[in-house]
Amino acid sequence: MESADTLTPELLSRLRSWEGRTETLHDEITAAPVRNLSATLDRDDPQPADGTELPPLWHWLYFLPSARQSEIGPDGHPRRGGFLPPVPLPRRMWAGGRLQWHAPLRVGDRIERESRIVSVTHKAGRTGALVFVLVRHEVRNAQGVALTEEHDIVYRAAARPGDPAPPPQAAPPDAPWSREIVPDDVLLFRYSALTFNGHRIHYDRKYVTEVEGYPGLIVHGPLIATLLVDLARREKPGATLASFSFKAVRPTFDLHPFRVNGRPSADGRNAQLWAHDHEGWLTMQADATFA
Repeated sequence: MESADTLTPELLSRLRSWEGRTETLHDEITAAPVRNLSATLDRDDPQPADGTELPPLWHWLYFLPSARQSEIGPDGHPRRGGFLPPVPLPRRMWAGGRLQWHAPLRVGDRIERESRIVSVTHKAGRTGALVFVLVRHEVRNAQGVALTEEHDIVYRAAARPGDPAPPPQAAPPDAPWSREIVPDDVLLFRYSALTFNGHRIHYDRKYVTEVEGYPGLIVHGPLIATLLVDLARREKPGATLASFSFKAVRPTFDLHPFRVNGRPSADGRNAQLWAHDHEGWLTMQADATFA
């Protein structure tokens, strides 16, 4: 892979040529992934069947990457290029997203996802170059568009000795809703398996510590977001989520338990959600709106 030094104006211009590219995928909402994610989140849900409404964010169980084994890169992701631009920075992370539900998705639905690369932008960060890719998805079933989603992907340079650590942010105090999560190897493995995610930072301790320089396995950002929504579902059973936005603030590692938290608005129509690590540092912040 090229180094960050190769982010020349010419290369950045070539990466920006990916803007406007589209991809359309088809899938079917089957029951087995729903049943298995329910077990992974330690829920006691009824067995899913045709017509069962798909919980919010569980559409991430579908449209999974299916690169051939020979097309996998050294980090476990599919090699760069194809639909996403071939950004030559080694660290790739799901930085956040914004979602809006228009109609329910249900088990048995045949679904289509049309994805479009909205923008490719370059910024100079505290520890080197950053490239942000914004992807917009529309998910449709037979009734039309059920979900729109904006997905933020960030690429960054590898860690170097002496790089300054970003200052941590204290999480909000006194959460009315709170739940402890133990991110053991099995939880991370099961979520990786359910989302067919081969990214080695989530299961390969030797790789994540010796190659990418992190202290432990990294908890998936989408898993934390799913746990935040799951907390709201536990606290507001029967409520319908209309929109959800989230932003990853700080990596969460498997070395200690962490907490997902929430605070509903006075009228119950919105909720502030966040996760914090064992030291009380904010790791993800989110906002939910209920229909």
